[in-house]
Amino acid sequence: MDLDEISISIDELESIRLADLEGLYHEDAALKMEISRQTFGRILNEARRKVAECLLKSKALKIELPKKEELYESLFSGSRSQRH
Repeated sequence: MDLDEISISIDELESIRLADLEGLYHEDAALKMEISRQTFGRILNEARRKVAECLLKSKALKIELPKKEELYESLFSGSRSQRH
């Protein structure tokens, strides 16, 4: 039996990790992700909705990994790569 899949992004997975596993407040988690608190809240809400749908409707959760080019760009350019 093949399960329907729902994809979750790395940012969505990270938001769940920071808020639900690490127990950080949204403001602190947003700082770690270098995004606004409002954006963090939107990402987290969507991630939680996807996880709930998978659990309640017997769907598979697929973690979307960035492509090599996107990973390289995020590591070596832009302000997000200059983490403390």
